[in-house]
Amino acid sequence: MSHIGKYIYCIIEEKYNRNFGTIGIGNRKDLVTTLCYNDITAVISDTPMSKYVINKANLTAHEMVIEHVMKDYTVLPVRFCTIASNLEEIRSLLRRRHPEFKGLFRDMDNKIEMGLKVVWKNMDAIFGEISASNKIIKKLKSNTKGLDRDMKIEVGKQVQKALAKKKQDEKQLITRKLKRISVDVKENDIIGDAMLLNLACLIDRTHEKEFDNTINDLAAEFENRFVFKYVGPIPPFNFVNIKVT
Repeated sequence: MSHIGKYIYCIIEEKYNRNFGTIGIGNRKDLVTTLCYNDITAVISDTPMSKYVINKANLTAHEMVIEHVMKDYTVLPVRFCTIASNLEEIRSLLRRRHPEFKGLFRDMDNKIEMGLKVVWKNMDAIFGEISASNKIIKKLKSNTKGLDRDMKIEVGKQVQKALAKKKQDEKQLITRKLKRISVDVKENDIIGDAMLLNLACLIDRTHEKEFDNTINDLAAEFENRFVFKYVGPIPPFNFVNIKVT
């Protein structure tokens, strides 16, 4: 039988033990509880001492526990699949990194994360705008003899270059407004030609309604140009990711 360890989900500020129910990762109905050291507490559950596969089901289970805890606490998320061999190992972690965690709680106090992805609605129209406004692309395409292989490659390079600049210019219209009401903003990787923004915004809970209204105003203003995909509030996964070494 595999040795049973302790899965660590997040760190909270709490002096007393808590029971969050049988919501532990792994679909085993493990009880999620806490281990306290002074006023710093780890949220944990029993788990086999084996690595969890990084897939949607496991990541979602990990995140759902943290989101459940976030209803009552400011949370410091711990990296996915952080497993301690015993309780003493966790006590040692809390004792050793107590000043660091207290500093992070000051930074994250009453903070939540909002996620936003922005996608162009009509890529044919975007590529048409690029072709019409870029002198180099227009010149290459106007070649009366047609485009040979090298010229097609050059057109492709010029289009991608112009597309990158267009993304940079247009995303500023959105990020400028969001930065005014955010404590911090992180730009994550984008996927494909159509996506121009993948943002994580750290905001104060008291500004959640203002943030909602700003997104709604942007969606209305750019209704014919962008699709806004908005999630939150969620724990500050993009701003705190505690790694246990």
